[in-house]
Amino acid sequence: MNRKIEIVRLGIVFSAVLLLAGCAMFRTRVKDDDVTQMPQLDARYGPQDLRRLSQDIVAEIAASSFLTNQQDAPIMIIYGIQPRTTTFVDTQALTDRIKTTLTQSGKIRFVNEARRQELMKEQGFQAQSATDDTRVAVGKQLGARYMLTGALVEMQKTTGAQVRVSKTELMYYQLTVDITDLETGIVAWSTQKEFAREKREPLIGW
Repeated sequence: MNRKIEIVRLGIVFSAVLLLAGCAMFRTRVKDDDVTQMPQLDARYGPQDLRRLSQDIVAEIAASSFLTNQQDAPIMIIYGIQPRTTTFVDTQALTDRIKTTLTQSGKIRFVNEARRQELMKEQGFQAQSATDDTRVAVGKQLGARYMLTGALVEMQKTTGAQVRVSKTELMYYQLTVDITDLETGIVAWSTQKEFAREKREPLIGW
């Protein structure tokens, strides 16, 4: 009888431990992460790729003969990097980081293409309303000499239908960035970056 009671007690204690552990698993948890040490949760393009690619592109442009041969910091406009991917990738975030870093370095000046309509409206207002002493002459706005464009290509491969205990996903990315001379139409500088990532997950387990 005592043995049965002891078994029941142990069962109650064990159930209580499982219940408490289960409750802890489902509690909301919030913490700050170091953006330089964020883990890669899957094989797809992520924040760490954004940071690495932008840093690599900036470093290549800064060290390129295209830039070192310039007498002054060239004026550039960004027309974007085309995302040729199966899922949404915010390539504007990539060009924003490139533009911000190069602007802070003083090596390149950028036209604010996102605010061109507002600039034209202000120029029109000044042409009609401002005095000669305060008017910014229409036509004096700095025009871009170079244009930055590019494309981000994604290719995906997964294991085919067969008897297996795991699933493998392979993601390949290729980033191309071009700087084009707007006066001649010639590509003044170009580079490519590529990387691949594999994810393997069991089909059975938890």
